[in-house]
Amino acid sequence: MNRRTFLALSSALAIAACTTAPVETPNRLGPDGRPLPKVYRIGPGDRGKIQYRLLDSVNALRQAAGAAPVSLNAQLNAAAATHARDMAVQNRPWHFGSDGSSPIDRVRRVGYPGRLIGEDISETYETELETLAAWMENPDTKRVVLDPNATDLGFEWHQEDNGKIWWVMVLGAAGGAAPIQS
Repeated sequence: MNRRTFLALSSALAIAACTTAPVETPNRLGPDGRPLPKVYRIGPGDRGKIQYRLLDSVNALRQAAGAAPVSLNAQLNAAAATHARDMAVQNRPWHFGSDGSSPIDRVRRVGYPGRLIGEDISETYETELETLAAWMENPDTKRVVLDPNATDLGFEWHQEDNGKIWWVMVLGAAGGAAPIQS
């Protein structure tokens, strides 16, 4: 064997020794025999990335449906954040707050000047895009996402220590829309 071949073979073996094969982690199964959910951990610096990833996805779906894009709205984000935390405290996904508030009440409290289009909620271990996909499979929540009157979007969540995420998306119509009436 000539010297070049020996050096090339030695280098290749040295490089191969430095790499590791991916470790397969077995899926843990629940009592029903189905795989347990994998925890999607949200880091402290992920808020903007998650909100804009969802906004881009919602706008792509809206464009495909012929609806105008929506913009992220800080007031609707605040209403969504309040309700996400409150659902976690109540330990149930529903549209009413522990104080009896409705989505309209929460949007009014944050001073949103337009009208509420709708609120989509979820209790899950899934990512924001998996949650959006689930909302698109349900006719009621899909209608909120694609409502042609929507101009603004609020999106927030609360993640518990065990990984469970409470997602809330609120859509509203600002501008020329009539304000929310009592």
